[in-house]
Amino acid sequence: MSLGGDGGYGGDYDYDGHDDGRTRGTASGGHLTRTRLPEGDEDPYGPPRRGPGRAVKPSRNLITVIGVVVLLLAAIAFVNRGGQSDGGSSDADSGGTNADAQPTAPTGTRPVTGKNGTTGIASGFPKSQQGAQSAAANYAVALSSADMFNRERRHELLPQIFTSTAAAPLQTRLDKAYSADSLEKIGLDANGKAPEGMTYISRAAPMGTKIAKFTNTTATVAVWCTGVFGTAGEGSKTPVTNDWFTMTLKLKWTDGDWKAESFSQKNGPAPVNSDNTASTADEIAKAVEQYGGFTYAR
Repeated sequence: MSLGGDGGYGGDYDYDGHDDGRTRGTASGGHLTRTRLPEGDEDPYGPPRRGPGRAVKPSRNLITVIGVVVLLLAAIAFVNRGGQSDGGSSDADSGGTNADAQPTAPTGTRPVTGKNGTTGIASGFPKSQQGAQSAAANYAVALSSADMFNRERRHELLPQIFTSTAAAPLQTRLDKAYSADSLEKIGLDANGKAPEGMTYISRAAPMGTKIAKFTNTTATVAVWCTGVFGTAGEGSKTPVTNDWFTMTLKLKWTDGDWKAESFSQKNGPAPVNSDNTASTADEIAKAVEQYGGFTYAR
């Protein structure tokens, strides 16, 4: 799968460089010839000459250019002076709402301060819209990982993602959802492992995040994701395929960090599938083993 982009940077007009066949100027070299009269002889058909004592008015275009340059220099000085101030803040950090999508950009704010134990989930997100989006993106990845199919690993992940109030009841519900019978239907054993010689793959990558609601202590964040899911191996009944989905998490600021209270998921938005040739099961399995995941931040 490849990402497309705008590649067309062009002018506002076309010119093919060919002459239109019409004669320009005179036959001698294609230029008009002007005869200069001797001093004292006036050209009866030319404009009157200016006297030596008459001031020449500056061109209106020149005045305009000078004015633009002065304004440009003033604007640059203002921006440079404002960029050195430490008191400024953006909508993302101040809690203001903005419905437009904001691209990831360096803000000078450290996205996270650490990770939680052996789970590897980022922690210490800042108390801001940026921090809430970073938390939601990382939690969406964890909730979509293959670790969720293993009871022991799932019990380690949930308390790191959810509030203490939400973690316990959710753990009970997920234990029922990931029962041995359910896992068997997708070709896994009771511990969430694939048969010998096969690799179960479940990995998501956020494409973007969006704040739906935000207050000083709560946030609702939608995370648009793509991912690969299935069992890689010869004879697999559930081959690895890609998927597109949106996970929405309701977060709460508690104990100095953003934690989830609940989450939901729906399909899409999904693009048209490309015509790339599918890799072999062995190539997919090796890619998951060799390429590590990321800590996501806004």
